Amino acid sequence: MDSQPHTNISSTTIWRKLLVAFIVAIVAGIGYSQFGDSLTFQNLATKETQLRAWQQDHPLLVYGAALLIYVAVTGLSFPGATVLTLTCGWFFGFWRGLLLVSCASTTGATVAFLASRFLLRDAVQRRFGERLVTFNQSLEREGAFYLFMLRLIPVVPFFVINVVMGLTPVRTRTYWWVSQLGMLPGTAVYVYVGSTVPKLTTLAEKGATGILSPQVLMAFALLGIMPLVIRKVVQRFRPTVSSKSADDTHT
Repeated sequence: MDSQPHTNISSTTIWRKLLVAFIVAIVAGIGYSQFGDSLTFQNLATKETQLRAWQQDHPLLVYGAALLIYVAVTGLSFPGATVLTLTCGWFFGFWRGLLLVSCASTTGATVAFLASRFLLRDAVQRRFGERLVTFNQSLEREGAFYLFMLRLIPVVPFFVINVVMGLTPVRTRTYWWVSQLGMLPGTAVYVYVGSTVPKLTTLAEKGATGILSPQVLMAFALLGIMPLVIRKVVQRFRPTVSSKSADDTHT
């Protein structure tokens, strides 16, 4: 009697996941086929005058559209996030561009995180649950720290972080604010670079070398040094935290 309801619930959950996966695949396929080649500097540069006209005529609508496009690109892991970040800096200026990109990139990453959690986490935990006990416990204690370092040091592609973290016990709220904080320095540098570009045709014609200035080089240098400084600071205080946790465990 008890096993039948469990089977029905499991079956319903499976069908829901298949439906969500199908919808995501269709949306991603359509989006990439229609707009996959649009997110290039060459293509955007041909619409530079039109984009500026839209901004003057419909400032709020353009801001909202840019926000939705960025969320969709990052949430579905489309290529072109760097192009969008630089373009937002050029289009909106530093502060407004930073606000838009920071919120949109974190929202998109959280969407991908939740999709991974809903579609894959149960299956992974059932199959490898015993092997992941220690890993899960470690993430429950220090998941925010690991996530922050991954966001700050972009060795692992962001879409991989979104998917893998969705399989862990890290809370959604924690994932959101740590991602927001960890991605902010890199976002600020790229938006700043975009804000220094007078025209998109400069990027289309000269590429990244066309925007290298002493200020830009300094910004990238600071971005590269920052993770090393934070790592040194963390290593200095980490033994104290670890020993305290060990003492608490023994007591």
